[in-house]
Amino acid sequence: NEERAAQARFGAVMCCCGPCAMYRRSALLLLLDQYETQFFRGKPSDFGEDRHLTILMLKAGFQTEYVPDAVAATVVPDRLGPYLRQQLRWARSTFRDTFLALRLLPELDRYLTLDVVGQNLGPLLLALSSIAALAQLALTATVPWWTGLIIASMTVVRCSVAAFRARELRFLGFSLHTLINIFLLLPVKAYALCTLSNSV
Repeated sequence: NEERAAQARFGAVMCCCGPCAMYRRSALLLLLDQYETQFFRGKPSDFGEDRHLTILMLKAGFQTEYVPDAVAATVVPDRLGPYLRQQLRWARSTFRDTFLALRLLPELDRYLTLDVVGQNLGPLLLALSSIAALAQLALTATVPWWTGLIIASMTVVRCSVAAFRARELRFLGFSLHTLINIFLLLPVKAYALCTLSNSV
């Protein structure tokens, strides 16, 4: 919600999530052929359609908005295997449609360029930091305190801002997501980047 609210301030939510999105019918009909024939490297692509459609809308000159009081229901994974498969699909979709969005970004606000680049470089920098920390531990038998402290500090600041903005302390619990990110999601994202042409 924070991410999309920030993007909406600049007139372009970069991904309108499938179960939460509504489109003007006339706009959808205008782009239907492109939407139904989504290809990547010459192969049909059958996932990440929400991000793809959002990018097509923005390329056609439409604005995408965030509605903070909208309520939507969807099905989410409740076991680890399906969750990781979902994250793999989302990671591939993000990487693929980032390539599609790069040509669009100069026409949008500079913040959106920074945001899209940050979404893709952030995990890379976190992965490099984690690998460097593990290498230091393995090669020198010293604990990488500075790396751990910086990652922890960034996590606490981000979660504190979310807790303050939402006026709910439970958002501090999202700090645990950093561990999930490092040990589960970063390997999934690395695999996604190496298998972008796969559909499964």
